[in-house]
Parts: sequence; structure tokens; C-alpha cells
Amino acid sequence: MSSNPVIALIGRRLKLAVIGGGPGSFIGAMHRQAASLDGRYDIVAAALSSDPEKARQAGVALGLPPQRCYGGGADLLAKEMERSDRAEVVAIMTPNDSHFPLAMAALAAGFDVICDKPMTNTLEQARALHARVQETGLVFCLTHNYTGYPMVRQARAMVADGQLGDIRLVQVEYVQGGRAKEGPARVAWKDDPERGGPSLVMGDIGTHAHNLLRFITGQEVEQVAADVGAIVPGRATHDYAAAMLRMQGGARGMFWVTQAAAGVENALRIRVSGSLGTLEWFQERPQQLRFSPLGAPAQIRTPNGPGTLPLAAQASRIVAGHPEGFHEAFANLYADAAHAIAARRTGTTAPPLVMHFPTAHDGLAGLVFVDAVIRSAAHHGAWTSV
Repeated sequence: MSSNPVIALIGRRLKLAVIGGGPGSFIGAMHRQAASLDGRYDIVAAALSSDPEKARQAGVALGLPPQRCYGGGADLLAKEMERSDRAEVVAIMTPNDSHFPLAMAALAAGFDVICDKPMTNTLEQARALHARVQETGLVFCLTHNYTGYPMVRQARAMVADGQLGDIRLVQVEYVQGGRAKEGPARVAWKDDPERGGPSLVMGDIGTHAHNLLRFITGQEVEQVAADVGAIVPGRATHDYAAAMLRMQGGARGMFWVTQAAAGVENALRIRVSGSLGTLEWFQERPQQLRFSPLGAPAQIRTPNGPGTLPLAAQASRIVAGHPEGFHEAFANLYADAAHAIAARRTGTTAPPLVMHFPTAHDGLAGLVFVDAVIRSAAHHGAWTSV
């Protein structure tokens, strides 16, 4: 990675406030570690719990002063606005239903925003939030973190470079087994459709798979023929979704996600086939991108190995042959967003290579896709326009 551009542009680190992700939260720790990895942010304030005492204890444990450990997101935004040394960026990692009101309030208060996925629970909210981001001109980064892997960015660059030719076939699947057993979710709010959204599996991992497909191919889904539901007996929330896809460029595809495949861990996989060859990437082996050109032996591309394109090199942190993983991919989004925020604050233009992080546009596209999948399933899998 290059030297710290935030320091070069504004002479210090960006001041970051985090909302959510307190003790016991896997994703909260990921966000904080990602923010810290490249030295582009200082975490200066937090609302780690809606319980004021738990929030104070958790914030102090992170090294924050008690007066900047708030009892909720709204309290943090209101009180940080009053400070001369206020936070500049807000990171949101709360239950799904609170993303929209917190992000809207943060934008209204002039904060740049980094938000966990899904961006919102409903399409109406997504449209309103996307419009608000456009009005403010502030940076909004949505943490579809798989787009931060070097070999995912290599795949995007190879498609854009024409190395696959015309895209003809796309296949993406995200298969987990964490909810294969009957019974309540480990996190209670995920069993509540009002909080987890109209389709939990689509919000939790379906938006990731859809975003990865769009990120690599550069194409939108035009139509879906979908099936959504629960495969575990007695479960009210969705734990399975599948769809046939028709892409804007004429390619056909398949999409499949579940959280109820017994014994599976975190199997996100994508295959993109064009007229000149095929790319395959598997998140459980993220260092390898398999390229199978038409009429030639298959090739394995690796970070900083032969054939690495600039977009992948920008995301590669260590020398060839050494493993890079989930933390580093997540941190790439935080690092890119920091560079974009610093450029916005100084009236300069960020380099194109750092402007590939998911934005409110991607969040809106995700909710449009979720809505189409649900509508198609409600009509017994009828082809439905996205």
C-alpha cells in the first residue's frame, strides 16, 4: 500500500465515531480493526450499546474518555455536533432497521458515513437515502467487504480489460450453515422481520452475492425468476433464496444463497464466463483467482503474482506468496473511503484506483434486487423486471 494519503492531504488522521458493534459483536470488531489497520482514522467517540452503562464500559475499554461514550446513536450524533473537536466520519454497524434513520441523521449533520450492509431494509428507504447522499455530496461507503479482496479486484479489472470477451454466463452462490438447526437465532433481532427486513437471508448474504456479481461483471441484473423461503421447519424468516438471472448484456445466470446448509461455513463462490474464457473465485481460498482462457491451459492468478493488474496491486498489502484475508479486504474499503473523504475535505480529486468501494448507488441496487426477488417468488417464480 502507498504512504498515508490522509496525513498528506489534511495533516492528521480522520476523526471517526462508531455506532453499534459492542461486546460480543463479530462485525463491530471487524469495522474497528479495519479502520485502524492503515492509520487513517482515530476512533474518538462511540455508542457501542443502547444501554448507557454498557456503552460507557465498552467505550472506556476501548480507551475512549467516558464523556464520549454515548448511550445510543442519536445521542452521539447530537452531542458530537456540539463539539469543536467533533468526529468527522460516522461508522454504523447496528441492526438492519436502524441503518436508515442513523445514516440520514448523520448525513444531515454533515458527517461522511461508512455503513454496514444492507444499506436499508426497504426499497423506499434505499431510494430516499441514495437521494440524500447525492444532495449532500458527502462520502457514503457501504461495507460489502468482499469487494476489497485483491483477487476480486483483479477479476473486475480483467473483465473491464476485455480479457473474458463478451460476458455470457454468471453464477454466484453464498452458502452458510450457521442456521441449519431449528430454534431461535443467536442474535434475537434477526428473527424479527421488522428489524431484520422482509427477507433475512437476502439482506444478510444475498446482497453480498448480488454486489459481488455486479462488481466483477460491471453489469446489472435485468430480470429474475426466484424462489424464497425457509427450509428449516417452523422458521418464519427466510433462510434460502435462489433465482435464474437475465443480465443487461444478454448473459444468463444463477444465484443461490442459504444460511441453513448443515456443515458449511462461509462458502461464497462466483464464476463468470465470457466468449474468451472463465474466471472463478472462492472466498475460502481468496488468494487464488482461476482464469481458464479458451483453448489454453488454466492459470492461477495470485496477489502481486504475474499478471497482477493495477486495481489488484492497489489492494495487495504484502509480497507474493503470503496470505491476505478478511481483515485486509475490509480494511481496503476503509482505506479507500478515507482517501475519498480527505480529498473531498480538501477540494482535491481522489485517484481513480481508490474509488471502487461500494456506495449508496450499490446499496440502492441491492434493495432493488431484493425487492424483485421477493416479488418474483410471490408470483411462483415468474420472470420479474429488476
